[in-house]
Amino acid sequence: MARTGANVQTDVDRILEAIVYLYTESRRVTKESARAHGLTGPQVTALKILEGFGTLSLSELGARMSAKSSTVTGLVDRMERDGLVRRRRSPDDRRVIHLEPTPAGAALAASIPVTAMEVFQGALTSLSKDDRAELTRILSILAERVRVEIDRRENLGD
Repeated sequence: MARTGANVQTDVDRILEAIVYLYTESRRVTKESARAHGLTGPQVTALKILEGFGTLSLSELGARMSAKSSTVTGLVDRMERDGLVRRRRSPDDRRVIHLEPTPAGAALAASIPVTAMEVFQGALTSLSKDDRAELTRILSILAERVRVEIDRRENLGD
């Protein structure tokens, strides 16, 4: 049986509501945790990413945060000023800047729970293996189509 335009729109609306809910809750929980430690949400995200990887280039951090390089540069400037991270030039390529948490940044990162991620991990773990595989498949397709749509829209302005 063919889906009507109204049914498709209802499906899209329900999916968008779920995405907005997940995004909003993730930001709210991260913001509360950040505020309790005197940081911003993006600073917590950057510290937790660096905690997991140890050292990343500015572009790698930006990619993992899904942020533009200018945004990451400003964020890292403030974190470096506050003694949370340090920049080091790559010995292999002097154009590449690596970031690493300072001892103070590492200690702060270790003290901050990743509540939003823990909540999502618990919810995802409760899904069946097949449901997780299907969700991964669909989200991968969605992420790629969103990337293509963003690129298309950004290229319209050129």
